[in-house]
Amino acid sequence: MPKLYIGNKNYSSWSMRPWVLMKQAGIAFEEVMVPFDTMDADAGFKKTIRAVSPVGRVPVLEDGAIVVYDTLAICEYLAESHPDKALWPRDKAQRAHARSICAEMHAGFGALRSHCGMNIEADLREQGRIILRDKPEVRADLARIVQMWSGLLETHGGPMLFGEFGIADAYFAPVGVRIRTFGLPVPAAISAYIERVQQLPGVKAWIDEALVEKRFVVIDEPYRFER
Repeated sequence: MPKLYIGNKNYSSWSMRPWVLMKQAGIAFEEVMVPFDTMDADAGFKKTIRAVSPVGRVPVLEDGAIVVYDTLAICEYLAESHPDKALWPRDKAQRAHARSICAEMHAGFGALRSHCGMNIEADLREQGRIILRDKPEVRADLARIVQMWSGLLETHGGPMLFGEFGIADAYFAPVGVRIRTFGLPVPAAISAYIERVQQLPGVKAWIDEALVEKRFVVIDEPYRFER
């Protein structure tokens, strides 16, 4: 059985993506939780992850002698290993589109990710109001998300971005979490999509476990511990 190394469920958006994809798709795996700490080079987290990955980050998928240590690469590996699951859309043009938006997420939306870090357990609606007021780059990222999701849901008719659940929905699941945590305003159709995703068994399992985790890390809590 493959092993998936992940960080704290409350914070690790990159770990969340392949975890919920595998859970929702019914792909069996062993979870290896490596809690975040100081992130120093000699810290426990870095030592543990560097033993399986040269980059020292999560997630990491270990499947026998094969080690895949990038979120998008893990998703591609899973799609190739489980073609029956149709993790990418079945249509060629839709597959190309889904890959494009996942790559856009992988490399972009830096303002949203920087200012609205994933923190499932927290209520940061007041901080979200201030961030939107003061950070035009976050407003631009949010507008692009709304534009992207609205177009896909209208084109494919839902309930997921490309009709069926797949990599694209898993890839943007942490964005939905951020929108909820920070109370970022989105149209009703986008809010409904976020709710549908968060009620999927695989996504709900991650969120439920994050809510009871209580492994608070100072570097991931700029609001909880600010003085």
